[in-house]
Amino acid sequence: MEHLKIEIHGIVQGVGFRPFMHREIRERGLSGTIRNSSSGVVLELEGERAALEAFLEALPHRAPKLAVIERVEPRWGLPVEGCEGFSILPSLVEKERNTLISPDVCLCEDCRKELLDPGDRRYRYPFLNCTNCGPRFTIIKDVPYDRPLTSMGRFPMCPDCEREYHDIENRRYHAQPDCCPVCGPHLWFRDAEGARTDGDEAALKAAREMLRAGKIVAVKGLGGVHLACSCGDPAVVSRLRRRKQRDEKPFAVMCRDLSCARAICEVSEDEARILESWQRPIVLLKKKAPGLTHLSENGYVGVMLPYTPLHVLLFGDDIDRLVMTSANLSDTPIVYKNDEALERLSGIADGFLLHDREIQTRCDDSLCWVLDGKEYPARRSRGYAPYPVRLARVRSGLLACGAEQKAGFCLTKGDYAFPSQHLGDLKNFETLENYEQQIAHFERLFDIRPEALACDLHPDYLSTGYAKERSEREGLPLVQVQHHHAHLASCMADNGLRDPVIGLIWDGTGLGTDGSIWGGECLVGDFAGFERFGSIRPIPLIGGDLATKELDRVAWALLRDAGLDRPGNAVWEAMLAQGLNCPLSSGMGRLFDGVAAILGVKTRASYEGQGAVLLEAAAAPDESGAYPFALSGTPLRFDWRPMLRALCEDGADVSHKAAKFMNTLLLFACEQAEEASRKTGLRDVVLSGGSFQNMYLMRRLPGLLRARGLTPWHHSRVSCNDEGIALGQVTVLNEKSKKEA
Repeated sequence: MEHLKIEIHGIVQGVGFRPFMHREIRERGLSGTIRNSSSGVVLELEGERAALEAFLEALPHRAPKLAVIERVEPRWGLPVEGCEGFSILPSLVEKERNTLISPDVCLCEDCRKELLDPGDRRYRYPFLNCTNCGPRFTIIKDVPYDRPLTSMGRFPMCPDCEREYHDIENRRYHAQPDCCPVCGPHLWFRDAEGARTDGDEAALKAAREMLRAGKIVAVKGLGGVHLACSCGDPAVVSRLRRRKQRDEKPFAVMCRDLSCARAICEVSEDEARILESWQRPIVLLKKKAPGLTHLSENGYVGVMLPYTPLHVLLFGDDIDRLVMTSANLSDTPIVYKNDEALERLSGIADGFLLHDREIQTRCDDSLCWVLDGKEYPARRSRGYAPYPVRLARVRSGLLACGAEQKAGFCLTKGDYAFPSQHLGDLKNFETLENYEQQIAHFERLFDIRPEALACDLHPDYLSTGYAKERSEREGLPLVQVQHHHAHLASCMADNGLRDPVIGLIWDGTGLGTDGSIWGGECLVGDFAGFERFGSIRPIPLIGGDLATKELDRVAWALLRDAGLDRPGNAVWEAMLAQGLNCPLSSGMGRLFDGVAAILGVKTRASYEGQGAVLLEAAAAPDESGAYPFALSGTPLRFDWRPMLRALCEDGADVSHKAAKFMNTLLLFACEQAEEASRKTGLRDVVLSGGSFQNMYLMRRLPGLLRARGLTPWHHSRVSCNDEGIALGQVTVLNEKSKKEA
């Protein structure tokens, strides 16, 4: 007989790991104990050496589907205690905590069957869950993951749930959020006049009737409140836009099932798989035919499937699709508390479907495209956060504070980097307050005390201000990382690269090391540093930031620089002549904006990147032509003036000109990267920055680079936009910290 102690690290709490191990160990004739610890799970086993070795060998490959085993640490040679049977011990709270937290998990098939089974005691109960599904990250207050440290702590289990909780054969064995209609949370409904309806069925009925009547209902979900309405009636959607002050930005749609999604969108096998995955992200799908412009003015519709029992009941069998958009106002965080919803959404929602289970952590819906069979994230949040990115040789205690738009932060511990969930744009006090609260929450959950900080170069970002203030207050070293270097490093980390690469980094804006605005960059570098190998010809931004909204200002400057006729504008001419508030930008996003305005696609933007989004939507998919361009100078700059002159002389329609413009960018990217490769000998090319959210580019550029003998890499675990910046910052900070150590 031998005694074996095993410490298991990874996502092993809240996913049915202990009962699963109980059954495995019993079947192998072993005895011992298992308990949660602040670092994962600890097994103490006794049995014959051969049986223990067989169990240890199989362990990394045997786990519940939601568990992720990152590391197994066995310890042999301990005294045999002669224990009998197998038991689950109370959780062990240790001084240092290293556990991982599971993201929220969509309703599993077993629970769905119970939900719709009239003979089941949880029939039509909106909060049923088990070890394979339900809330996790959004209800956790602290670790270890036990019921008292979650939002379910205020709901004592009834005798029936208690029996399930202690029954090793039951899939709710040690399921911390386990509950039923007798002992768990409940729904309630309130209309705009303040009349309240209690009880799950009555509240659901009231909400469904209001939705069918063309009204707008605030629905509290897992990580916040949605605003829901019928998506089939443009007048209803227009009313929601008017009330929410969201005139043109696309709305997400929740479809009852996959067939309802296929009725309006093209859905590939890979897209169907990700739509139905346990993460249940919003997937950006191609519209089946022109239309649905009241939902999305571009070629895509963001579609998700129901991921909670409440959603399933809300749809029933007679509602196919609903607009389901985050309940927030003017760049503020998503609403997540009942009283906050009633106060702040008054005048927007006609009714409120709320419940009494508290949300501890705001968490928006995740958003992605599907590229090369994998998620290509635009927003990493529910279902993915707070799962870490594993990094080799990373120092613990690093905090990267991200950028301003699509804010996020990243902390490190052990081999892990923990990127935050989506937090929105850091433009006001409310978003900053949530940002600071989430940093504190992550530090507490993962037991991380920052020892060094990183932030962007831009002095006016609120994230930079937070980093500088905290650095001074706590005496922590601070490294400011150039924006596009952070993008390059982020894509490297996302793909597990360490050696130097070529980086095509295209976005709207970022402060360069020379104090100018960068954004269409070809960099050569790694985590330790970079060189600016190439860029694009700078564009004057008449009126500064105003040019990002009034796109005709960019168009006018482009045409003027290209020597083309343009409508007279004495004020703009004078501003350019005097250099008055006309900063130069090499931002690729600004080139898209200007061309969108020149082609008449969009001259006034109501949200970031709108010109580029609509230009992509306008492009003919079968156009293979391109315009002339020039590459010259140091850094090697793309001269867009020949392209613009040819575009303006082209007699083709807008769709073909839009496609030829983007084909020109594809050729320019390949030639610039090929020249960088010839000069440096590097073959790996990372693609990052918000402009690579353009799927016309992303479905073509990797193949074109491969055809030239280069190896392209793109994101799949964090976003290519500024939300992924913090991961890059933390790897740069790690490299600088190692050199200084």
